[in-house]
Amino acid sequence: MSNIQPIKTEQVDKLNVKVYKDRKALGAAAGAEAAAKIKQLLANKAEIRIVFAAAPSQNEFLETLRADPDIDWSRVTAFHMDEYIGLPEDAPQKFSRFLRDRIFDIVKPGRVHLIDSSNSAEAECKRYGDLIREAPIDVVCLGIGENGHIAFNDPPVADFNDPHVIKVVELDDACRQQQVNDGCFPTFDDVPTHALTLTIPTLMSGAHLFCMVPGPTKRNAVRRTLNGPISTECPSTVLRTHPDCTLYVDRDSYGA
Repeated sequence: MSNIQPIKTEQVDKLNVKVYKDRKALGAAAGAEAAAKIKQLLANKAEIRIVFAAAPSQNEFLETLRADPDIDWSRVTAFHMDEYIGLPEDAPQKFSRFLRDRIFDIVKPGRVHLIDSSNSAEAECKRYGDLIREAPIDVVCLGIGENGHIAFNDPPVADFNDPHVIKVVELDDACRQQQVNDGCFPTFDDVPTHALTLTIPTLMSGAHLFCMVPGPTKRNAVRRTLNGPISTECPSTVLRTHPDCTLYVDRDSYGA
């Protein structure tokens, strides 16, 4: 487990909240705690299944996780939670590329299932949905968007009772602007308008959720997540209903 202590902890409904002094400490602590959980699961199961998020908010977490020498990644099946539609195959903004560069190509999980957005949307939703449905998800590593989205479940398309495993969504303006704010795209018009995303019930089906949300641009989303009504107007509020989710924030995002 992490020896980096939070400066504050609280519980909001079922959600465990840990506040760290800065994003480096947040990433180190969250990465160490996720690594400990992964090793604990692998001690009791032949294989485990993990869903990863791709965003700058995950950088310090992924850096810590990939540095742990004692995880047997050969027994891990890795997924990711969303992907843009319409980007060139070699685009640096693709989430599959982000995760290959930052963890998959480094630790080499036994199996890596990437969302193929060049496939027809209907065919890819069936293919990827079938892969997700093969067995329960053990761990989900996620973030929260400026508009409260989890994966690409923006407020207009979020559904806490979504019947789909994965679906095509139109990205709302706040979500697209965040991609510019994060430095992922030069202008708003460069950001794709549609994406494939795992749905909220799929994410919530994971046994253990680790949610990393650093930085001042996320302060309003964190405030709404913790204090607002549980509603698709701020999709991340649903995390307060999960039996084992920890939200890792820093002073900037928490407002401490």
